[in-house]
Amino acid sequence: MHGSSPAAWTAVLLCLAGITIGGVALIPDPHWTWFIVGCVVTLASGLVGKFMAAAGLGVDRAEHAEH
Repeated sequence: MHGSSPAAWTAVLLCLAGITIGGVALIPDPHWTWFIVGCVVTLASGLVGKFMAAAGLGVDRAEHAEH
């Protein structure tokens, strides 16, 4: 399945966690510290996904070159 790898799943779950943290932080009374933490987690999810893919936990591009 295209993109189904530990790197992709980790990046998506971290991104969802960051968005949830940031969103919940804004609901009752804005807690800007937690909002910033959510933003950092969301942005870091892309980096974590890239690092994991570079470490060999991503989808092998050679396998999916013909698609």
